[in-house]
Amino acid sequence: MARILITSALPYINGVKHMGNLAGSMLPADVYARAMRLLGHDVLYICATDEHGTPAELAAQQAGMDVAAYCDAMHDAQAGAGAQFDLSYDYFGRSSAPSNHALTQHFAHVLEAQDLIYEKVSKQVYSNADGRFLPDRYVEGTCPNCEFDGARGDQCDNCGKLLDPVDLINPYSAVSGSKDVEIRETNHLYLRQSALSDRLRDWVDASEGWPPLATSIAKKWLDEGLRDRAITRDLSWGVPVTDANGKPRAGFEDKVFYVWFDAPIAYIAATQDWAVKTGGDWEPYWKTDAGANDTQYVQFMGKDNVAFHTLSFPTTLIGSGEPWKLVDSLKAFNWVTWYGGKFSTSQKRGVFMDQAIDIAPSDNWRWHLMANAPEGDDAAFTWEEFAVSVNSDLANVLGNFVNRITKYTASKFDGRIPAGGVNTEHEAWIIAELETRIPALIAHYEAREFRKAMEQTRAIWAAGNEYLTRAAPWSLYKTDVDAAAVGVRAGLNLAALFGIIAQPIIPNAADKILSALGVPQSNRSWDFGDIAGLINALPEGTAIKAPDVLFTKIEESDIAEWTAQYGGGQDKA
Repeated sequence: MARILITSALPYINGVKHMGNLAGSMLPADVYARAMRLLGHDVLYICATDEHGTPAELAAQQAGMDVAAYCDAMHDAQAGAGAQFDLSYDYFGRSSAPSNHALTQHFAHVLEAQDLIYEKVSKQVYSNADGRFLPDRYVEGTCPNCEFDGARGDQCDNCGKLLDPVDLINPYSAVSGSKDVEIRETNHLYLRQSALSDRLRDWVDASEGWPPLATSIAKKWLDEGLRDRAITRDLSWGVPVTDANGKPRAGFEDKVFYVWFDAPIAYIAATQDWAVKTGGDWEPYWKTDAGANDTQYVQFMGKDNVAFHTLSFPTTLIGSGEPWKLVDSLKAFNWVTWYGGKFSTSQKRGVFMDQAIDIAPSDNWRWHLMANAPEGDDAAFTWEEFAVSVNSDLANVLGNFVNRITKYTASKFDGRIPAGGVNTEHEAWIIAELETRIPALIAHYEAREFRKAMEQTRAIWAAGNEYLTRAAPWSLYKTDVDAAAVGVRAGLNLAALFGIIAQPIIPNAADKILSALGVPQSNRSWDFGDIAGLINALPEGTAIKAPDVLFTKIEESDIAEWTAQYGGGQDKA
């Protein structure tokens, strides 16, 4: 049994997240956490809302709310949305929690003591129309490298070059669109990332279990020359900047720490809060002198978060000189796109979690997003493909199998698992399939290869349908009830197996299947033992029932209605 710490990128506070956010971090982290628990591992899945920074202030202003009250409301909304999608967080915290304030200030102090933080007067874009300094992402203009019109102040999405807002040509405020901007001087704290560049490169080079997407992004930033980054901002909402005595730092009374400095630290703070709530011990997950070397730490995130998790956050941990745990496996995802364009929280483009749950059950979304996980490339969402996933994979392959075999048992065997008969070549065939496919399924989960895991799950379900076609117990029943009993018994056991392997992905349907077959919670783990015995695992004579309809098919009229309400087709960014 391994001890596994799982974190997914913190969902930002400015609104309920869209389905691309769900697919790129929170959902795969949940599916992985569920699978590892079923394999018997000690799993801790931590997440939190990311609540600081300019977008939080602007969203609160737009909502006509105090920023703290706005964050309170949106934390509850995001926690609720996560619950609706059955995200099995062990703790869902907040970056605004007192624990994160204290820990962020602690890291700043120890990093400065290590000569890795220094003050520097820099030039920054100030918007007269907005009355504020603009963070990097809130300055847009023409890229000085490729002349792309619409580059952000931190990076050009067209050529990928890292930028400084003051380098943009014809800059303007992304908040108001105003071109009444000017360059002003402001004093900030800078994290000396450049001093750790060689150590970070060695660490990235030695990393294992990272997809090429993650390592390539980290090395791209390193190859371009790792720059020192400002870790404070001219804002009022955030973690206050303090001196070593805990007092406001002179000259920084109106500044807070940069959201990208404090947000990853919230992984640790949220784990501390989990320990306070549960009586657990947080240190074996995070402190190498308390056993964290025996913890496997796995992070999940979209590709736009990789650089901060492979460079900036590790700079904080390594540079502190303290025994902090670094990530072992970083699972990065590309984007789920909306008909080829971008989902967007700020522009309300696409389907969001609170809308999606009104459209279809969470299991439908979970299956479709994981079966089409954006692992190798961006994955375009369409209503048509969503319908295919639900109708073909869930309704036809899994739902129809469970429905057929349970209803037949109810009508011909008094709703009980039948005894009698002798196994034939058909049972030998399905056993051989399972002996190959179940270890492969587990291996894909352990490697965090989600598309392959879904393909293997679907293949096991399909093999069960092929088995029933071969065994044809309904035909045998006419002449040999005992021979028919073999096929029915094996079919019911396969239905139970299908429910057991479905638990990480479609937990609600899985529970309905297993409850209908009388499988107790204690027998739902992935300790499969002798795979050959799986087709006879359920006690003969056990009463079973046919579950209610597991999956309702999506009709063309549904697609037309959703397209009219939420967009699609040519609705591109």
